[in-house]
Amino acid sequence: MVSLDVPPLRRGPVRVDPADREQLATSPVSLRRALGLFSGHAGLLTAVVAIIVASSLIGLASPFLLREVIDVALPQQNTTLLIWLVTGMVVVAAVTGVLGVWQTWLATSMGQQVMHRLRVGVFSHLQSQSLEFFKRTRGGEIQSRLLQDVGGLQAVLTSTATSIASNLTTAVATAIAMVVLDWRLSLLSLLVLPPAIWGTRRVALVRRDITGAMQAGLAELHSQVEETLSVSGALLAKTIGSGPADNQRFAATSAELIDLEVRSQLAGRWRMATMSIVFAAIPALLYLAAGFPSIVGPISIGTLIAFASLQTAIFRPIMGLLNTGAQWVSSLALLSRIFGYLDLPVEVPEPEEPIRLDPADVHAEVRFEQVSYRFAGADQDVLHDIDLVIPASGSVAVVGETGSGKSTLASLLVRLADPTSGRVLIDGVDLRRISAADRTRIVGMVSQETYLAHATIAENLRKAAPQASEAELWSALEAAQIADVIAALPAGLETVVGARGHRFSGGERQRLAIARTLLANPAILVLDEATSALDTDTERELQAALDRLMAGRTSLTIAHRLSTVRHADQILVLDGGRVVESGTHDELIALGGRYAALAR
Repeated sequence: MVSLDVPPLRRGPVRVDPADREQLATSPVSLRRALGLFSGHAGLLTAVVAIIVASSLIGLASPFLLREVIDVALPQQNTTLLIWLVTGMVVVAAVTGVLGVWQTWLATSMGQQVMHRLRVGVFSHLQSQSLEFFKRTRGGEIQSRLLQDVGGLQAVLTSTATSIASNLTTAVATAIAMVVLDWRLSLLSLLVLPPAIWGTRRVALVRRDITGAMQAGLAELHSQVEETLSVSGALLAKTIGSGPADNQRFAATSAELIDLEVRSQLAGRWRMATMSIVFAAIPALLYLAAGFPSIVGPISIGTLIAFASLQTAIFRPIMGLLNTGAQWVSSLALLSRIFGYLDLPVEVPEPEEPIRLDPADVHAEVRFEQVSYRFAGADQDVLHDIDLVIPASGSVAVVGETGSGKSTLASLLVRLADPTSGRVLIDGVDLRRISAADRTRIVGMVSQETYLAHATIAENLRKAAPQASEAELWSALEAAQIADVIAALPAGLETVVGARGHRFSGGERQRLAIARTLLANPAILVLDEATSALDTDTERELQAALDRLMAGRTSLTIAHRLSTVRHADQILVLDGGRVVESGTHDELIALGGRYAALAR
């Protein structure tokens, strides 16, 4: 059985990832902004550093206590001194242990608070982005920035920020202690430590590269699982027969992981074997030097053992300091990607001083005044000088060929985008001056692509009215003509709709969307080709529910099938983003123009 867990190879030295360097070259992160993450935590950060320094210094007492035990207490059989020394060793271990737990708690708490603030900040800022942002950005990229990049900062915020103080303090203090114990042995250590550090680092870098390949392989494996074992992927495989090919692809990726796992375990084994000899030679050289007092001078056994323990202890902080540079670049690259999202301009901003419109008292007259719209980066407008008035409780339908600008017009009324020029008004108030909270209660929308969350029917309905009672839910379902279908289900309102609502047919999903909109009770309704994906019979059945939804509301209907707009108060015909005809159904048929051609 092949293990899919990535082995913990990154505990060794790491090198700077070229992708991180490229990210920072494109979007540099200032030190002030990075340190700004810790605003409000200065006292906590100072306490963590102080605990680390104190723990490192206290821990250095152990070798000196050990030397006294071996050189004084045991040879002289001084039991009182021995008890005090041994007690001191236990106390040192206990104090450093408690300080370590305290430091971990403080550092982790601080890191989690910073991560929480970052995560919520990015999520909130992304929510304020326009729909065009989500159309041009892959969902996986958004999830990666929000979850993986912010999550990747955890180690940085809880360890890297304090590792410099810890490793530097330990390395310097250990080196001083080694010199105090015996400066001659310290000179010998200077000859042995560099090749030992270099060799170990080389081994770790080799294994790190293989680990990177394993992570890439695991990412590919996860992508294949997501693509082929989702509802849509399973449906595609069963309908076009791609299952065997998917199996082969998955097996090939899994086989690559086997090879990488073997290489990972064998990587650098010869170097590691060489380094084990070097590490064994370090104390051997110390013992050998102690055997030639005429060269290095007399060395006590206690000093020799204490020095050997210090020499082993100095290796870890030095390796940690060597890693700090790469870890810092990596953390700045993560911050660069996160700040890149936080710095995204808000294309549809909230008004600084919103004009209050009470949804309960709104008159619901809609006006488009000389409205034009152009997509970002486009060469020409997709809407040109649209003038339109929808009286309160009136109905206007917009028809036209694909690409004529119908859905773009609808998106401006629900403020998924703002006009490039001109204004959209509700009761004489520019839509850009109305808060999102008021706007979403005044304007409701039912689109062709109905989205249902993977939750119960009740939870999906209450997204529009969180405080709605069960009786109100059933009333909305009754008005949407789907109450009988839901009542026949064993779990009723507690039925889980499945991924994107696949448990229900297209018509049933649309009825649930209508019920959800009824609960919101908007004064203005936008129907964006709400029935175009349905067959004719289902569309006819659904129209009654739509008529009930539109009753007494100001409505803008975008239609592909003209049968759904025959009874609108006014029909606009769009062509190339311009209104080329307007009138009632009968008037436009009699005109014999574009609408009549579409009808035929």
